[in-house]
Amino acid sequence: MRTRVLGSDLEVSEIGLGCMGMSQSYGKTDEKEAIYTIHYALDNGINFLDTADMYGNGHNEELIGRALASYTGSTEVIIASKFGIVNGDDITRRYIDGSPKYVRSAIEKSLKRLNLDHLDLYYIHRIDKTVPIEETVGVMSDLVAEGKIRNIGICEASLETIEKANQVHPITAVQSEYSLWSRDVEAAILPKLTELGIGFVPYSPLGRGFLTTNFQFEEQDMRRFLPRFQDENLLNNQKLVDELTKMAEDMNLKTAQLTLAWVLNKGEHIVPIPGTTKISHLNDNIKAADVVLTAEQMAELDRLFDLSAIQGTRYPQILMEELNL
Repeated sequence: MRTRVLGSDLEVSEIGLGCMGMSQSYGKTDEKEAIYTIHYALDNGINFLDTADMYGNGHNEELIGRALASYTGSTEVIIASKFGIVNGDDITRRYIDGSPKYVRSAIEKSLKRLNLDHLDLYYIHRIDKTVPIEETVGVMSDLVAEGKIRNIGICEASLETIEKANQVHPITAVQSEYSLWSRDVEAAILPKLTELGIGFVPYSPLGRGFLTTNFQFEEQDMRRFLPRFQDENLLNNQKLVDELTKMAEDMNLKTAQLTLAWVLNKGEHIVPIPGTTKISHLNDNIKAADVVLTAEQMAELDRLFDLSAIQGTRYPQILMEELNL
């Protein structure tokens, strides 16, 4: 697989692997299958693994640590993790912490769980609105100097926050949701990242699986609670996916491949991190990297998934309030 560069010099595979679903959110998990999927991804050119301390309350980092310990291949792995979301008993009790004290505590715990001496990329998972971003990034800059992290990232941040953070220390990557049905970042964020030389790492580039033909709910699936997957919103959005699937079939592609190819074709500084626990889906994602879309095909997809066409917000209101938009 080809590589792309985030920031000034963090070279990663042009598609990463989002690992959250291996520990939470999308139904039952199978650790043996997850570790096999990670190994398979590494052996097939995907070297960029994305996790966070809150995924499975630390389980996801521990899982990746075990996967790395048992990996016998030669791929040099790039690990990104995040801090800042502190889980409670449910989403109404979780909170955001970007204080310098918490940052230092979080990195030590993440390194221990992953069994690493440094992280290649460390993100602020959500912006703590009670702590100036300069303070949070300032202590992260100290972690760079100490060798505990190599690069700094920031998630779901506004243009103003990104610019302030970048003035304290060069930001290597911004991570936000981005796909055919989540295009808010196109107006201002993506042009500014290009101007500043900051990479962009879209999560949920397949619309949490909805923008594929493999979409299905399982028990304890978080998507049951997301507005876009409910009632009239779901029916409306499904009509768009039906058109997307027809376009993919006409191009002899799978829907997931066309969806992911659209993201990849949006810019050379963009590295999506679709998550999966199934080898068949992983292979589809890998093949999407070879799909080149014409200007006419990109324009048709843009037209079909105009922002006004999508019904429902990305998250319930309580989680939308966490976003620094």
